[in-house]
Amino acid sequence: MSRIAAMIFLAVSLFSQELKIKAKTFSADQKAGISIFEGNVNIIKGSDELNASKVTIYTDEKQEPTKFIAEGDSSFSLKTLEGAIYKGKAQKVVYMPQTKEYHFYKNVHLKQINDRKEIIGEEVVLKTIDGKAYAKGASEEPVIMIFNIPEDKEKKQND
Repeated sequence: MSRIAAMIFLAVSLFSQELKIKAKTFSADQKAGISIFEGNVNIIKGSDELNASKVTIYTDEKQEPTKFIAEGDSSFSLKTLEGAIYKGKAQKVVYMPQTKEYHFYKNVHLKQINDRKEIIGEEVVLKTIDGKAYAKGASEEPVIMIFNIPEDKEKKQND
């Protein structure tokens, strides 16, 4: 067990901020570079938070995380480098730490809190470094974008 704990602590120490993971169960295969957390998984790193039924973390030969896959009623809150704050839910979330990209799948509902925008679709990609997002609807359902447009108070006063 001490080797597994050392692997997790090594992986966690490679992040610029502390990574805290809570789960009901944990298993790891150090040779394969896979750690699996199951049961009410909660991951917090800085102001970012991810909740899911299961999270699998893949690491490279240096034990550095290369991919996180969250499955089952995933919910999340994250902040981009530009300060945009997103909250939402999806059935599956894939995060690539090297490129700071999030891929959300199935029943995606993503809200940009500070700009009051929403994206609803089957697949959404969020590139936090560039501040770009892409979305796709299901075969029978379109992507839905919701924007809250503030009314121009000056225009009303002049009318």
